[in-house]
Amino acid sequence: MALSKCNRLSGTLIKELLDSIDSVLFDCDGVIWRGDEAIPGAPQVINLLKKNGKRVFFVTNNSTKTRKMYADKLAKLGFNATEDEVFGTAYCSAVYLKTVSKVKGKVYLIGSNAMKQELESVGIDQVGVGPDPITGTQIDWVNVALDPDVRAVVVGFDEHFSYMKLNRALQYLTNPECILVGTNTDTRLPLEGGKAVPGTGCLLKAVETAAQRKAQVVGKPSRFMFECVASQYGLDPARTMMVGDRLDTDILLGTNCGLKTLLTLTGVSTVADATEHLQSGCPERLGMVPDYYVETIAELLPALQG
Repeated sequence: MALSKCNRLSGTLIKELLDSIDSVLFDCDGVIWRGDEAIPGAPQVINLLKKNGKRVFFVTNNSTKTRKMYADKLAKLGFNATEDEVFGTAYCSAVYLKTVSKVKGKVYLIGSNAMKQELESVGIDQVGVGPDPITGTQIDWVNVALDPDVRAVVVGFDEHFSYMKLNRALQYLTNPECILVGTNTDTRLPLEGGKAVPGTGCLLKAVETAAQRKAQVVGKPSRFMFECVASQYGLDPARTMMVGDRLDTDILLGTNCGLKTLLTLTGVSTVADATEHLQSGCPERLGMVPDYYVETIAELLPALQG
């Protein structure tokens, strides 16, 4: 197999790569689907990988859906997948709090109902989900009502994010024993046509800035995202491949964890982006250069069908 980085994956190299791995981690949006439509050929690729004895997992920084919600979407789009194979940041945050930080108390959650459900599924109570409207004309911001049982602040995507929520997070975090956890640091969510909306990273940065603390981040490119899967399924990094469409999250996760990496061009990043990182010579940027790239993961089909 080629030793250089950013190789076009084609021909016999595809079979060589597939023979060298036992497990594959797939990002979701921009890799196996776009919006509510599967990328052509993606369901067949996933299903044939499994038929050929490969273990397949789905890893996403999206914190607005539970594992079950993702499993339901996968099934609807024709993917042979189970809830246990889905590792989103809502679930991984709950796992981190339960098994690593072993939080003893409640969570102040800046996040979604999906995050609330995943926390509750592992026995962690939360406060904070939903709007936190301002009432009255004069607010004593420093002395807002706080739940004395809160021992962690968790920040995910929250459409109701506000100054009040930011302030409550700060007040909780003035207690040095209160930990700060973030789902991911993506600052923008790219959309079709070159458009974008603010990502969770913007909310997390606001909380970190106010509290003058750095969060423990569980999502890609943090190693914890892989460790969350590996600890449950005993994955061998040397025989695992990460497939994604973003260099700064998917590919960097793979590099951070010693995985083989494959960039698909159906989402955010381009070969030009990867080449720019490669030519920079900067160690931090080299981590965002994939081992291989394809136009679409459907290019794996012939090798899987053979």
